[in-house]
Amino acid sequence: MTLSRRNFLTTAAVTSTAGLVMGAPAVVRAQSSETFNWRMTNAYGPGSPFYVEGPGSPTDFCRKVEQLSGGRMKIDHFAAGELIPALEGFNAVSSGTIEMNAGNAYFWAGQVPAAQYFTTVPFGLNTQGMNAWLYHGGGQELWDELYASRGLVAMPMGNTGVQMTGWFREPIERIDDLDGLKMRIPGLAGKVYSELGVAVRLLPGGEIFPALERGVIDAAEFVGPFQDRRMGLHKAAKYYHTTGWHEPTNVTELMINKQAWDSLPADLQAIVRTAAMACNLESQAWCEAVNADALKDLVENEGVIAEPLPAAVVDELKRVTADVLAEMASEDEETRKVHDAFMTFRDKHASWAAVSEKPFLNL
Repeated sequence: MTLSRRNFLTTAAVTSTAGLVMGAPAVVRAQSSETFNWRMTNAYGPGSPFYVEGPGSPTDFCRKVEQLSGGRMKIDHFAAGELIPALEGFNAVSSGTIEMNAGNAYFWAGQVPAAQYFTTVPFGLNTQGMNAWLYHGGGQELWDELYASRGLVAMPMGNTGVQMTGWFREPIERIDDLDGLKMRIPGLAGKVYSELGVAVRLLPGGEIFPALERGVIDAAEFVGPFQDRRMGLHKAAKYYHTTGWHEPTNVTELMINKQAWDSLPADLQAIVRTAAMACNLESQAWCEAVNADALKDLVENEGVIAEPLPAAVVDELKRVTADVLAEMASEDEETRKVHDAFMTFRDKHASWAAVSEKPFLNL
């Protein structure tokens, strides 16, 4: 019995397709059997809410990745001092000693000045604007470009939202009160304060309270009411200034060794990005949920005086900030490129916020 050409082709196609279908599970099984065991270090100490433990934290991120990957990817987390010192993450990850680090990009300003723009910029974008820039405004692409030559990949993994100006032994009533002050303050705001006569100190979180208590520093900035109360900063200084001029947002950076990242299959890369985005949302929501009660407690039960900086002081800080950023942007091509892109997006976002968020908040 002979087959017609049409029947032969149909039979061959069905047989071929069946072979592909039968072979597919083997491919899937081969992919799913590959596992990855990584280590993540952290710039913050053991037990720190938000920065180490709790909703949207780095340890929460590690759990999410393991769950979403069905156990194919496991990440062991090490807080500051458990594997490497607090601020050694950049070198450890870029060298490949560690696969991941959680911290803030402005900690690496000495090696990559432009990295600071991916944490926060004084008088810059708020959290909504920062997420818009990173996810849909070209910010992530610039971050990728900046870090690629250092053998790194980075992405947002958390956000505190707007932060408090900080704790002061004496109130800041005029701009001259800053002159001669010794203050813990990281990032671009530190450069602004330096121009106004402040002796700036960059201290890891665990060293802030003892330095403030002993008078090694006169003022300190950390995060916000919940975090600051936990560290006991209100026991060393009673004046708690607000405005958030220095950090209208604050991005937690997930830093990954690029060679390790490139070794991950596409689905695990997608899981890492998805878990990081989930933590970015959840951590900021958690901060918004806990800060109001903490501030109320500090004022009503701990004798804290919480007041905004005087308008004249803020105006001068804004003027000096513009000068500092312009000067820094002129010093190298990388920083200029990131600066210009950030400011262009900031201005565009501000024009929208002026007719959306601002009228509502002014009510």
